[in-house]
Amino acid sequence: MLNLLHYPFMQNAIITGSIVAVLAAVVGYFIVARSLTFAAHAIPNIGFAGAAGAVLAGILPVYGFFAFAFTAAVGIGIIGTRARERDIVVAVLMSFGLGLGFLFLSLYSGYAQRVYGILFGSILGISVQNVLVTGVAAAIALVLLLTIYRPLLFCTVDPQAAAARGLPVAILSVLFLALASLAISLSAQMMGALLVFTLLVGPAATANRLTRRPGRTILLAAFLGLVYVWVGIGAAALSGRLPVSFMVSALAFAVYLPVRLLASPGPGRRLSGSRKPGRERSSDIAINRRVLTTEAEECSIC
Repeated sequence: MLNLLHYPFMQNAIITGSIVAVLAAVVGYFIVARSLTFAAHAIPNIGFAGAAGAVLAGILPVYGFFAFAFTAAVGIGIIGTRARERDIVVAVLMSFGLGLGFLFLSLYSGYAQRVYGILFGSILGISVQNVLVTGVAAAIALVLLLTIYRPLLFCTVDPQAAAARGLPVAILSVLFLALASLAISLSAQMMGALLVFTLLVGPAATANRLTRRPGRTILLAAFLGLVYVWVGIGAAALSGRLPVSFMVSALAFAVYLPVRLLASPGPGRRLSGSRKPGRERSSDIAINRRVLTTEAEECSIC
């Protein structure tokens, strides 16, 4: 295994995967907390249409992917202000985006290997230039997320109270989705559009079952994401046949399942079966909301 680290393609894969894992952990926490998992699943599928259109136009597919993903994210943020409306908007946009993708592919007469690379991921083929672009883009996204972290957390926990205090809830929602589209575009080169959901939701969902403190949840999600990426890349390289995206998604599922079955969400949790399900859920929700609301209000005061 250590001998493989001497190869440039392995070094590029590990560096890029690590950058993406950390960014996905921060974005993934808010995706889970804001119940945007359906939108996070739809945005890369819409981005696939952009990648196919870019190939048809003769430009790099990653540019088209980001353009469509960004447009879809902003559109979801502007139109889908309420949860029910958002799900409808996401479903309509995703179906239209997939239809466009198939149209662009049918019009393209060449070999669309680059499009399929976006669809399924190709991290072991990442160049040094890709590493630099990923690092710069992720750094910009993390700085912006750090800048809006406190108001965004308050808007996530209690949007009505945040609006009453004068915070631009709608603008923050759109801005976050725009940053999420950047994280999705960067993650797609590793996991592919079909499995980019794994790094965004898997580590964050697992960490969210183990702790409800936002900072701890993000740090734990980043740690889990790094472990999934490193182990997944190493296992795929050693096997010579298994794709990285499968290994990462399998690890995420293998860790999440027992945590989901055994751990109750939030502080005061116990192993399943120790309390009645209805009482456990109600008390956990009340405790978690108090904890998050208190921390969010402290952040807004700061």
